[in-house]
Amino acid sequence: MNSNTNSTNYEKKILFALDYDGTYTADPELWDIFIASAVKRGHSFIVATMRYPQEGLCIIPPGIERVVYTGRKAKYEEVQRQGFNPNIWIDDMPHFLFNGG
Repeated sequence: MNSNTNSTNYEKKILFALDYDGTYTADPELWDIFIASAVKRGHSFIVATMRYPQEGLCIIPPGIERVVYTGRKAKYEEVQRQGFNPNIWIDDMPHFLFNGG
């Protein structure tokens, strides 16, 4: 991107799927800043967690569109089954995208 390009001129709106345990919880302040900046630019976030819904989250990060609970199922299929198709996945244990726990 050259310096004359508007900072909000990007290729497409991005849907991020952010893991909670071990990813968001590793540095919530960092993620809050990142999420706020990305949302300001028109992007969106879901949290994709292997938790069951009854386990809930300690903190729902600000700017999160939805928390998707997979109930220990592989995240990729379960998130899509629940109607989301993330462009970018952020996860400290990416093998759980395709394998249940």
